[in-house]
Amino acid sequence: MDPEKVEVRASSENFLTTMSPLQMWTHQAKNPPLLSLETGLLTDEQFDIISWILVFIIQMINLSGLVTNILSIIVFTRLGFSEASNISLTALAICDLSCMVFSMWANLCYLPVFRDSRLPFNVYSVKLLTGSGLWAYIVRTAAWITAFISFERCLCILVPLKVKRLITPRTTTIAMIVISMLTVGPYIFMHVRFHFGWVFYPHLNATIFDIVPVNEKNLILGEQIIMVLCGLIQPVLAFAIVVTCTVFLISQLKKISSWRKSVTSTKNQKQNSEDKSAPTTAGTGTSISQKEERLVRMVVVIATTFIVCFIPTCVAAMFDDSFYEGTYRRIFAILILINFLGGSVSGSVNIIIYYNMASKYRLGLRRLLRLDHEE
Repeated sequence: MDPEKVEVRASSENFLTTMSPLQMWTHQAKNPPLLSLETGLLTDEQFDIISWILVFIIQMINLSGLVTNILSIIVFTRLGFSEASNISLTALAICDLSCMVFSMWANLCYLPVFRDSRLPFNVYSVKLLTGSGLWAYIVRTAAWITAFISFERCLCILVPLKVKRLITPRTTTIAMIVISMLTVGPYIFMHVRFHFGWVFYPHLNATIFDIVPVNEKNLILGEQIIMVLCGLIQPVLAFAIVVTCTVFLISQLKKISSWRKSVTSTKNQKQNSEDKSAPTTAGTGTSISQKEERLVRMVVVIATTFIVCFIPTCVAAMFDDSFYEGTYRRIFAILILINFLGGSVSGSVNIIIYYNMASKYRLGLRRLLRLDHEE
């Protein structure tokens, strides 16, 4: 594309009303600086201080997340993939590890010292395709894997005798591949709609590396469809599934707990010990073993952590273009950093959940770190 045409299009006032979020962020990066558009609410100095603090916290969490997810992948690999749950948890750890890598790069671009430096490329727009954009797609993959894990545990309670035939290592592997293709696959389209190139900017008197949109009607229509599917429907639907399954699992765990208390109070110790191997949930007629119950509890904690950490992303999706078009751009930038923070926390704490709630994982991790000296 001709650089002069790009410059003319970017300077058009009417362009703001028709561009997609990715185009808008690109436009904002090419024109007036981020700090000069917002009036009130936050000063330049306040915004810089908040950015430094958030980025520092996020990067520290990302560093710990890199280590913990690598350890988790190694432990699950050593445990083997004969159990379907190990496959899905490994896929989740791989997604979390990828999110940490791209989050580190994207958050580096938010630092004032990096953002305001005279680099030979457009920090904000290049970051979208190489950092935050890809991070967003992988976060959706992690969301759907969490939804799959939660739904699988629900099936274990609803149809315990059939779930072993429905959820096998083979079907779980296929499910992980399909989820990855449906969530990350559309990212490839963004490299068709936008490509990297050198663009000359008269106000800078310099040619810098940037992303340039391809203005073809079919590609623009395809981008709009992908934005709706991947930017709205996919994450909201995954979030709704996780919330629904988590509520169901919590209610069933309460029924199991109530049933056990009633058994303990009405039967002798011998009868109670015999029934423990196959407790029946009150009012449902289904049964799960103690091992399955522990796994359900672990999934509930994982899903609950995901729900809490995913709330900022859902809040950001509620705002329209006017929120980050000018007046509230600094606030929107802070909200984006909080999104990164939530994703980093969600992807870093799983090792704590596994260690405290999964005996095989705990033993495998201790052996890996050589903490059990007697063995």
